[in-house]
Amino acid sequence: MCDPSPPRGQGWRGWMSLPPPRIGSPAGPWIDLSHPFSPDMPRVPVFRPLHLERLKCLPADPLNVTAFSMVVHTGTHLDAPFHFYNDGPAFDAIPLERLHGGGVVWRLDLPPDSLIEPDHLAAARPLLQPGDILALDTGWSERVGTESYDRHPCLSEAAAEWLVARRPKLLACDFATPDLPVGRRPAGEFDYPIHRRLLRDGVLICEHLRSPRALAGGRVEFVFGALSLVGADGAPARVLARRVEPGSVIA
Repeated sequence: MCDPSPPRGQGWRGWMSLPPPRIGSPAGPWIDLSHPFSPDMPRVPVFRPLHLERLKCLPADPLNVTAFSMVVHTGTHLDAPFHFYNDGPAFDAIPLERLHGGGVVWRLDLPPDSLIEPDHLAAARPLLQPGDILALDTGWSERVGTESYDRHPCLSEAAAEWLVARRPKLLACDFATPDLPVGRRPAGEFDYPIHRRLLRDGVLICEHLRSPRALAGGRVEFVFGALSLVGADGAPARVLARRVEPGSVIA
C-alpha cells in the first residue's frame, strides 16, 4: 500500500543542520553574477516582464524618480521554501547565514535538453562540503534572449537526492530552473519534483545566475543580496562572488 501523501503545501522539514561557515582568504575581486534589472532580463515565459516607469523626469521635474513592478521569480532571484510549502518560511524569515558563505562553482559542459545526473556531479571538483553554496556553470546564461535558452540542462530527481545528501545550503543555476524546462514538461499538471526535493530540507534555489565561468573549478565566497520581502515566496537578488585561496580557511 502506498504511503499517504501530505496535503498540498505541507511537508517542509526544517533547515538542515550545517557546520559553522568557513571561508578562505580572498584571492580576487568581487564579480557580479546577476542579470541587470531591465525588461529584457531572463524569465520563464509564463511570467510577465519587468515594468519600469519614470514618474519624475529632469529637467521638467526637480529630480528623477523611477517605479518598477515585477514577478519575484524574474531575472536573478532566489526561491524560499514557501514557494512550494505553506508551512515553510517566506523570504523575510530566511536566516541571513543562509544567504552568504563559501562554496564551489562546477563547470558542466552538457548539450541542450540534457539531464544532470549524479555521475556528473560526483566527477566535479572541488569537492562539495556540508554547508557549501553550489553554483552550476553550464554556459547557458550566455544564451539569454535566444530560443536555446529554454532548452537548458536540468537536474534529474536522482541528482537532487544526491545533492540533498551532501547538505549544501543553496544551489545556484545559470539557467531558468533546476526542474524540466517548460517546453519539456509532460502534458497535464507539473509537480516540480526538483524544487520540492531541495526546498523541503531548506536547500535554497537561485535561478538565472549570470556568467559564473570565471570562477569555475575553484572555491568561492558568495553573497546573495536578496530583498527581504515579507510573506514572499521568492526575491530578486544581486549576487556577488569572489575566488578564495585554495587551502586557506578563515572560520
